[in-house]
Amino acid sequence: MIASRYPKTILSATITIFALASGNALAEQNINLKLAYAQNAQPVKDALALFGELVEEKSNGSITVSYFPDSQLGGESELVELLQAGAVDMTKVSGGLMGSFSPLYDVFSMPYLFDDEEHFYRVMNDEEIMSDVYQSTQDQGFVGVGWYDSGQRNFYMTNEPIEQVEDLAGKKIRVMQSQTAIDTMKLLGASPVVMAQEEVYTALQQGVLDGAENNEFALTAARHGEVVDYYTLDGHTRIPDIILISNRVIDSLSDEQQTAVMEALEESTQSQVEHWREAITTARTQIQDEFGVTINEVDIAPFQQAVQPIYETLESTPEELAVYQQIKAVSTQ
Repeated sequence: MIASRYPKTILSATITIFALASGNALAEQNINLKLAYAQNAQPVKDALALFGELVEEKSNGSITVSYFPDSQLGGESELVELLQAGAVDMTKVSGGLMGSFSPLYDVFSMPYLFDDEEHFYRVMNDEEIMSDVYQSTQDQGFVGVGWYDSGQRNFYMTNEPIEQVEDLAGKKIRVMQSQTAIDTMKLLGASPVVMAQEEVYTALQQGVLDGAENNEFALTAARHGEVVDYYTLDGHTRIPDIILISNRVIDSLSDEQQTAVMEALEESTQSQVEHWREAITTARTQIQDEFGVTINEVDIAPFQQAVQPIYETLESTPEELAVYQQIKAVSTQ
């Protein structure tokens, strides 16, 4: 059962943090949470919808959720700004973006960080690791309260597959606005191009880019499979999605409502993880059968070796080094 594989480790710690942040909880009142998110794969959308249903049920109707989906209010950077401004109450963004707000999140963007999927889940459910990371943005008006799986990021290319590190030499690869992502591409020999996700399809089509890197849904839901020919399963990063909530909302919740929020989030994460796996299997079939894209695997050892210098930089950032050491301490290997 999935519930037994992903234990309730974050829940009690985060509720305690909520209590510390809000002091004496206010009297329970009816609250409508404005939750905005950018374009996402269906398992994420379904999990966010499930959260709304569960939190209303668990709070006896005192908490409801209004949704602003699919970038209605802007991209992920804009959504965090709206969260800080009080225009929205919650959002879900990539952990890659979160490095712009707290360097602790940058560790999760480091290449080939996790041994495998199980190692990733152990880390994300580890109270000692995640509570400090989640709270690292508290002075900016918001904190993390949970996570969703966003799979592993792989290379997809227009003209030739990536079969060895040398194949990336000089290739123009789209990356997120993340210094770690930029540095990773440079160490692999590629030329990183920072670009908004909505511009990638046209850039691939017109030859501005040789390739990009993302999970399977970039090829299916965003239909990048129409303009690329190869998808290489190197799994260079496995970056979580992070669910954020404003301090202002925390201060308005009673103890019972805090519990309802956290339990609803945890259950929605359990559901999302399970459905994500199923959806990835379906997406890989679609990538090959519908879009005609060739999927290939590689020996990642040479790729891991090429990016080792990025780990040497951790020696100059003690807090990030501590998070990295915690992650490796729960390794599955």
